Amino acid sequence: MQSDSASLVDDLTLEEKIDLVHGSLDPNGKATGYVPGNDRVGIPELTMVDGPLGVRALGEQATAFPSSIALASSWDSSVARSFGTALGREAAAHDQDVVLGPGVNIIRTPHGGRNFEYYSEDPHLTARMGVGTIDGIQSEGVAAMVKHYVANNQETNRYEVSAEVSERALREIYLPAFRAAVEEADVLSVMTAYNRVNGVHMSDHERLLSDVLKGEWGFDGLVVSDWWGTRSTVEAALAGLDIEMPGVELEAYLPDEADDDADGPDDEDGELPPIPDVPAYFGEPLREAIESGAVDESILDEKISRLLRLMESVGRFEDDEHEGELDTPEHRQLAREIAVDGTVMLTNDGALPLDESDSIALIGPNADAAKLGGGGSSEVSPITETSPHDGLAERAADLSFERGVPPIAESSFFDDADVDESVTDAADASIDDAVSAAETADCAVIVAQDNATEFKDRDHIELPGDQNELISAVAEGADRTVVVLRTSGPVELPWLDAVDAVLETWYPGQADGEALAAVLFGDADPGGRLPVTFGRSAVDYPTADEAAFPGVDGEARYDEGVFVGYRYFDDREIEPLFPFGHGLSYATVKYDDATVSETDDGYEVTVDLRNVSDRIGTEVAQVYARKSAAPVDCPDRELVGFEKVTLESGEEATVTVSLDRDDFAYYDETDGWTIADGPNTVLVGRSSRDVRATFDVDV
Repeated sequence: MQSDSASLVDDLTLEEKIDLVHGSLDPNGKATGYVPGNDRVGIPELTMVDGPLGVRALGEQATAFPSSIALASSWDSSVARSFGTALGREAAAHDQDVVLGPGVNIIRTPHGGRNFEYYSEDPHLTARMGVGTIDGIQSEGVAAMVKHYVANNQETNRYEVSAEVSERALREIYLPAFRAAVEEADVLSVMTAYNRVNGVHMSDHERLLSDVLKGEWGFDGLVVSDWWGTRSTVEAALAGLDIEMPGVELEAYLPDEADDDADGPDDEDGELPPIPDVPAYFGEPLREAIESGAVDESILDEKISRLLRLMESVGRFEDDEHEGELDTPEHRQLAREIAVDGTVMLTNDGALPLDESDSIALIGPNADAAKLGGGGSSEVSPITETSPHDGLAERAADLSFERGVPPIAESSFFDDADVDESVTDAADASIDDAVSAAETADCAVIVAQDNATEFKDRDHIELPGDQNELISAVAEGADRTVVVLRTSGPVELPWLDAVDAVLETWYPGQADGEALAAVLFGDADPGGRLPVTFGRSAVDYPTADEAAFPGVDGEARYDEGVFVGYRYFDDREIEPLFPFGHGLSYATVKYDDATVSETDDGYEVTVDLRNVSDRIGTEVAQVYARKSAAPVDCPDRELVGFEKVTLESGEEATVTVSLDRDDFAYYDETDGWTIADGPNTVLVGRSSRDVRATFDVDV
């Protein structure tokens, strides 16, 4: 089959070219996005499928992996690559060419409805996890589509809100993970965000699409709009958008959900915002723009060349069928391992691990259902799943169960989403019954959760319903109380001092109960560290002001600049509830000698670690930089490297983290990236606030 892109483009008529730069309906009904190809000249079709948490081929099942924030909590890029590899294989098994992910947007506000789909508040950690995931996906002959480019940090008014953000903040906080995806992972496609940046919709943003992405970074892949995220024809075509998705009007794409007013699918409150009812800008309007001379046909040709390069990269011009695997034992085991590695033990006052002889009162409104994820395009239908109840029932000698309070409703984008009838039945929910069960058990394990969804930011960061009252009441009556959080991000913990241990498991996916039992009973060390800062309340974050989030008059002001997440807490001297990078182990690992030495390219940090416990444990050595020599206001410390190790009892290991001189650079809006000569600082620790060694270095 012919695959020379130049000759293929030359053979196409204008109408045929237009058909290749916007989507259409998938005749097989599986793909999220579909480009029909051209049989006459031998261009194959291209299929795209949702996939941040697992493959969501429409009407099909797949492995439901833990949420992205749980994956990031592993602080292990090799785990991210394994996940990406499995995701690529499952996409191939469904005969899909492109995975719409990963999402590498920064978690700016704790209210973000899609925080569970993103990795971290920190650009370095986000970049490492994103690169690992992309490498894995593309190793299987499937393209990754990194999203949502750029400054897509909220769901409120997401189609129109303008992120009013400085160039320095863009360069230092919001762009690095996208740059790493392009320059390190050679990502094959990029999805533009819905929002505006400094007044310009991302589909129209020539400076960020053509100048930065395609120009500075040399991206030669495909730029695709988010679904109904294109806002113009001429401006978008000239700005650098290559493909418009989905390319069909809302009623044709979502006939069951869309109504005459283009209202989107509703959550339990019926408050989801409308999906834009926009025309196919890259259809007939683009043909007219080319014929009128408003857009030169060579620009259209270049877009098709990018499409053909992607097709060639994933083997679409070859006769071989996709190879892949779906729901294999290895994928099921990987889902469990990621859930364990992403579990963060926030506190433990000797309550954990549990003993198999312990009688356990399992309490929680949704504890008999696995927490697969949040609502929206990332929803996955698994073939198998294990709830906390089922997972503990396999291990506990004596297990009772009480909901305590009515189930927390879970948002879904899809009418055909599975509903567990036992979870929706609230007849047996009683705090008094939960307290009674806790009083007669050796330990009460309370599973609490939130409800997050695409389309809608959280109104507050408290646990919904009466879960806080439930936890307080149980803690007062129980001998031991362990709280298991299944949340999309930080939540307030007003009962923290009254309980004995707290685990954060995020949205653990299909292996929820298996992973939880493994951690609670000490079969596995909780391997996670926080990828976000837990404040004491929502007012601790830089987005507490309405002008910052959700914005005023269509603008969200990013006046905090580079001081996002732990950088903000440090700058304002706010004591976090749990700092970025925090996480406990069942083992005690000592930090012995730490050194910094200069290399040809930068510096090398070595740390000697020693497990002084009688059991295996995990440790994440974290390295931060303080740009002391910079003449501008910089964060007190910024993550620049980390290394995760597992140590047997008594085992010692030397961890090495390499730093580049660029790790001490800041972005000057006149001169670009700048490294100030002079003394700077390297900090080594267990978290951003738990520093074990500090070194001065001359850069």
